[in-house]
Amino acid sequence: QVQLVESGGGLVQAGGSLRLSCAASGSVFSINTVLWHRQAPGKRRELVAGITSDGSANYAVSVKGRFTISRDNAKNTVYLQLNSLKPEDTAVYYCNAPGRTSDYWGQGTQVTVSS
Repeated sequence: QVQLVESGGGLVQAGGSLRLSCAASGSVFSINTVLWHRQAPGKRRELVAGITSDGSANYAVSVKGRFTISRDNAKNTVYLQLNSLKPEDTAVYYCNAPGRTSDYWGQGTQVTVSS
């Protein structure tokens, strides 16, 4: 099994920054691609960013140019740097790792951006 734990969320003002972390433990050998999603109340879950094992990254158009995803395989951790935050970025952010037999999800970390 794989366990994912997100951290780094908080309350920030518009224009501020946060760095989210997704730490993996357990059968981490099964992990290749790692994705970040977010979900605001009453809204659909949105794919924000993804990164492959070789470091190739993709972003949703709504965050491209403001967010950066990276990974440190030695630490079994994926990061999401959030810059130039906007109120519409407010959501619970989840990391997701498609595994060999199942998809793994963390519990989420809350990001709140005040105007």
